[in-house]
Amino acid sequence: MKKLVVLTGAGISAESGINTFRDAGGLWEGHDVTEVASPEGWRKNRTLVLDFYNQRRKQALTAKPNPGHLALADLEKDFEVVIVTQNIDSLHEQAGSTNVIHLHGELFKVRSTLDESLVYDLDGWELKEGDKCEKGSQLRPHIVWFGELVPMMEFAVKEAIQADLFMVVGTSLLVYPAAGLMHYTPRETPKFIIDPKLPEIGDSLGLHFFEEPASTGVPKVAELLRKEFL
Repeated sequence: MKKLVVLTGAGISAESGINTFRDAGGLWEGHDVTEVASPEGWRKNRTLVLDFYNQRRKQALTAKPNPGHLALADLEKDFEVVIVTQNIDSLHEQAGSTNVIHLHGELFKVRSTLDESLVYDLDGWELKEGDKCEKGSQLRPHIVWFGELVPMMEFAVKEAIQADLFMVVGTSLLVYPAAGLMHYTPRETPKFIIDPKLPEIGDSLGLHFFEEPASTGVPKVAELLRKEFL
């Protein structure tokens, strides 16, 4: 069974109604991202950061997987699918995908501010001041903020190196280190880029471009993969 590695970005979640900050000039729900997505922002105004992610969770609870998510999950019938996502929502899992690497963390998980290995599933949508880990420290969103290391990148690179097929869905390929993931794939690996605003990455060997949203582009590429590579 061929290994298909898929890098997904904000575009696929936006089609399910989850807002992205990059479409608003670096503002996220009216906030500069450094206020709500950085260690400095957390130290400066913990209440604001907690409320911001509480609101993101409330919004995410109303979102449902779209045909793009569902088509990726369905590909597991015919391929070994590994999804590497820049998104913090759980829409891939809701759609049925079973092997998902979250590069930037997970919205419905929280972790200790004292020991980052202590990660917990959040019951509900609200994380409050005074909610503490077993070691007595305040819990924070389990999100990789700007300026922090991306610990899951190492696992994503290992998968990309082994990819027989590679797909990019709904990302500008501007956010590093995720944007560099494609360069770890074997040179001969066919690569499929799906986005209504195609990123400028040249026209090298093995690149196939689909200038359309994930909800229509992914099912189309899924059909192509089954026809050409099974």
